[in-house]
Amino acid sequence: MKKLQEPTNDMSAVTFDERGLVPVVVQDYTTGEVLMLAYANEEALRLTQESGELYLFSRSRKRLWHKGETSGNVMKVRRLTLDCDGDAVLALVCPEGPACHTGHRSCFFEDIMKGPDGDATFPGKLWQYLLKRKGADPKESYTAKLIGQGLPRVAQKVGEEGVELAIALTLNDKGQIIYEASDLVYHVLVSLIAAGVSIDDVRCELASRHGEKL
Repeated sequence: MKKLQEPTNDMSAVTFDERGLVPVVVQDYTTGEVLMLAYANEEALRLTQESGELYLFSRSRKRLWHKGETSGNVMKVRRLTLDCDGDAVLALVCPEGPACHTGHRSCFFEDIMKGPDGDATFPGKLWQYLLKRKGADPKESYTAKLIGQGLPRVAQKVGEEGVELAIALTLNDKGQIIYEASDLVYHVLVSLIAAGVSIDDVRCELASRHGEKL
């Protein structure tokens, strides 16, 4: 087992297998989606640290691989973490395009055991979708139309949806609570986009309040 030599950024605990490789699980920083599973060698990890973009090692081509070098779908790396044994790496990334060579956002798109709709990554997916809709034709997109009407109108809608949720809670109507809460979450996300506030800003604020407790 080979250890990473002269580590930077606390990488000394990385343990490579007999081929000099370590598996890398790649996860979308915003949505939480698992995008792909690949491998890295020592050089790939070092280049990832130095460049801030994901480098891997292709086992089939037996060479270093800069993710997105041909497709342009590079992955900006926000964080690298190790598992408890040091023999697997988790890369949190901001992808600039699909992760999979098939054109899918994630390599994991084939269901072999169908679960419930609306997985935990959906809020992040919705955020990315709304960012795209911001620039759509207001005649075709309620999101674009609302943002185009300005912050006062957006603020008014957030207030209206908040009141409607409060009424549903007072009546203890579960179905209506779910419906109105969904409306409020949507409008809160739109309000952040309209105000130029990133969902990451909110996430960091929440983490500063509760991160050590979770």
